[in-house]
Amino acid sequence: MALSAPASVKTFLCFTLWALLISPAVSLTCSGQKFTKNQVFSTCLDLPSLSSFFHFSYDSSNTTLSVAFIAAPSKPGGWVAWAINPKATGMAGSQALVAYKNSTTGLAVVRTFDISSYSSIVAKDLSFEVWDKTAESRSDGSLAIFAKIKIPADLASNGEINQVWQIGPGVGADGTLVKHEFAVANLQSKGTLDLKNGHTSSSSGVDTRTKNKNIHGILNAVSWGILFPVGAIIARYIRAFESADPAWFYLHVFCQISAYAIGVAGWGTGLKLGNQSSGITYSSHRNIGITLFVLATVQVFALFLRPNKEHKYRFYWNIYHHSFGYAIVVLGIVNVFKGFNILRPDYKWKSAYTNTIISLGAISLLLEAVTWVVVLKRRSEISKKPHDGKQ
Repeated sequence: MALSAPASVKTFLCFTLWALLISPAVSLTCSGQKFTKNQVFSTCLDLPSLSSFFHFSYDSSNTTLSVAFIAAPSKPGGWVAWAINPKATGMAGSQALVAYKNSTTGLAVVRTFDISSYSSIVAKDLSFEVWDKTAESRSDGSLAIFAKIKIPADLASNGEINQVWQIGPGVGADGTLVKHEFAVANLQSKGTLDLKNGHTSSSSGVDTRTKNKNIHGILNAVSWGILFPVGAIIARYIRAFESADPAWFYLHVFCQISAYAIGVAGWGTGLKLGNQSSGITYSSHRNIGITLFVLATVQVFALFLRPNKEHKYRFYWNIYHHSFGYAIVVLGIVNVFKGFNILRPDYKWKSAYTNTIISLGAISLLLEAVTWVVVLKRRSEISKKPHDGKQ
């Protein structure tokens, strides 16, 4: 007699499979942010890079702009900045508000900087009037800058300003700012702020090569980094329930073939990026990628070489199939993190993937316990049955 899983176990398995397909990290949006002093702004924006947020209210009658900028420093003890550039679109020439934690008091402070050039970053009053400057440290590790700004008449007449924002890794003992990174996200942290209609547009643009890098990263994270592990989890745990046979097998095959197809596409974009980047080589990332492609290709052929359960070679096929499968899962996850270190996207993407992998690991541990209970129960019932009609 086949042993079916209890209804509660089936419900749990359905829930976990549903959870596997959803990222556990919920992206923050500005609309859900609150302030300790209950400040209220008419508009909020999720800025397009560096996981930053901008709240503002604009009074056109007296050209006063009230702002709140929120971002997390690139490292603990670092700084965040929001600036207006009166004449250009980049950081050079901008008038900046910079927040960081005072090393002595541990309190968040805000200072003003005139960034006349990239080599000249001077702490001084801005070229326009600013008041009510404050900063606060938030529970999630981010910093918030608050200020009221008198927008100069020439900028107010246009109805829009050039804004720039940035995050940095540290502050020197004398208050000098440690240089920020020059990754894609850092270079794209600028845009035009429409004061009247309340929206921003990025002025940095994204070149074709950067788009290809992003596509390469997304394809590989989804395939090697998520779908292959999910397929392995299905094969290891869902098959323990006889009522799930043969559904688990088809679901496992679907996940792995889909992962392979997406992974090959990601691998192809990686080869293209390599050809476009002569002189730039990420050896370990490339070598792991080649190894993954070879292992996965051999693994796909396992579907066509799969002997029957009673075949004498099935034992050796299981060893080959399982060892290759777990190697792909481990190398895939490792290479995704190597890709993050190369591409350096916004922190939220790496955080979301990290949380996904932690969740998959936690779910695997839970399923390990559940399936062992089912298997042991099955063995116990089989051992109590009469054999060949005899006691």
